[in-house]
Amino acid sequence: MKRKTQTTFLTISTIVSLFLLPFALFKRSFKDWIIVYLVSIIGNSFADRYLVSEGYLHYKIRPFRRRYKIHVPFDYLYYPLLLLYYNQWTLNSKPLGIVLKLFPIVIPQVIIESIAARKTKLITWKQGWTWYHSFLTLLTKFFLCRMIIGIVRVLNKGEVSTN
Repeated sequence: MKRKTQTTFLTISTIVSLFLLPFALFKRSFKDWIIVYLVSIIGNSFADRYLVSEGYLHYKIRPFRRRYKIHVPFDYLYYPLLLLYYNQWTLNSKPLGIVLKLFPIVIPQVIIESIAARKTKLITWKQGWTWYHSFLTLLTKFFLCRMIIGIVRVLNKGEVSTN
């Protein structure tokens, strides 16, 4: 895939994500969704920084490449957006439903990442990193963030925030 095509794909996916973000944030329980968004940004950027600094991942084509070694759109937009929709989808789910609903969100993400790793320079896997590692990492991050918002709801007496 040519660099221009890869950059165009990155630009279009970023624009689509920016368009979808307000629909995920500005709903009833706005405080909950802001917490989910911020927790996902913090957690994912720490994880990504670690994986990049340890040499497991490399992003050759990325916005803000002089300033950041991480993939800013993924860490601050794509992943948090998916996590918002996952949390909204599992809002009233029981524990088994929360776990089972991880797969329809994570599997497409891993497939896209695998294709990107093989066919583009958007992401490079190094030091034995494979789709399996991405799959387990995403499952863990999604589940941990969902647990955090669940704890916030318990502390909020089991209610969804209305402000």
